[in-house]
Amino acid sequence: MHITLRQLAVFSEVFKGGSTTQAAQQLALSQSAVSAALADLEGQLGVQLFDRVGKRLVLNEHGRLLYPRALALLEQAHEIEQLFQEDNGALRIAASSTIGNYLLPGMIARYRRDFPRMPVELNVGNSQDVIAAVAEFRADIGLIEGPCHRPDLVTEAWLQDELVVFAAPDAPLLRQPVTLQTLASAAWILREQGSGTREIVDYLLLSHLPQFDLAMELGNSEAIKHAVRHGMGISCLSRRVVAEQLANGSLVEVAHPLPPLVRTLWFIRHRQKHLSGALTRFLDYCREA
Repeated sequence: MHITLRQLAVFSEVFKGGSTTQAAQQLALSQSAVSAALADLEGQLGVQLFDRVGKRLVLNEHGRLLYPRALALLEQAHEIEQLFQEDNGALRIAASSTIGNYLLPGMIARYRRDFPRMPVELNVGNSQDVIAAVAEFRADIGLIEGPCHRPDLVTEAWLQDELVVFAAPDAPLLRQPVTLQTLASAAWILREQGSGTREIVDYLLLSHLPQFDLAMELGNSEAIKHAVRHGMGISCLSRRVVAEQLANGSLVEVAHPLPPLVRTLWFIRHRQKHLSGALTRFLDYCREA
C-alpha cells in the first residue's frame, strides 16, 4: 500500500466541497485527476469513502474514520514545510465570550510579541459554538466556560473563575436584606441557553431559588451590563467581566446567602488533533497565566 499525501489532500478537499469539481478548483488540478486520485485511495483501502447522493459526495462511516487521521498527517506535513519558511500557518482559536473578550487579548498580545510572524485567528461564540468548532476541526483549540461531555474531545482544567451577582446602585433589591426569596422575585437578565456562563448560573445559583423571574436573555455580556445599569434587572457574570464597573460604582455587587460561585475554565481539543509546535507554545502561554 502506498497512500500519498496528494491522495489524502484530494480526499480532504472532496469532503469540504462535496464534489470533485470543487476539490479540483481548490487544488488547481483537473477533475479527472481528482477523481483518479480518490479512486486510487479507495482502491488501496478497499472501501468507499463517500456515498454518492445525486451529484454530491457525502462522507460515509469509512470516510469519517479516515478524515481526522488524514487531516493530522496533512497538518504534520505542512508543519515540516513551515520549519524552513519564515511565514507559518495561522493558529485557529475558538473561545467562549468571557474568555475571548476579557482573557485572551492580553495573552495573544504577549504571544505575538514573542512570535510576531505567527498569524492567530480568534473566533468568539458561546460554549456550544466552540465545542462544535473543535469537534469539526474548524478550530485547533477551544477555550470554554462550562463543562464539555463529548467523548471525542479532550478537556483540561485551566483557570478558576468567580461569578458575581450584580445590580444597579439604586436597584430595589438592595433596599432590603437579600435572601433567596428576594433573589427569586427579582427580574433576572441572563446569557442565552448554550452559554457556558448560563449553564453554570443555572446550576450554582438558580437551582437554589424556589423560582425565578427570567426577564430577558441576551447573547452578549456587554448588553447585559448596560441593561442592568439602566435598572432593567439583576444578573450574574464573571467578576472579570464586571470588574471595571464594580470599581467605578456604576454597578454594585449583591451579597447573597449562597457559597462563592466558582467555576472552572477549560481547554478542549479533538482527541485526534495533532499538537503542532505553535499550538503547544500557545497552550503553555495560557497555562502560565
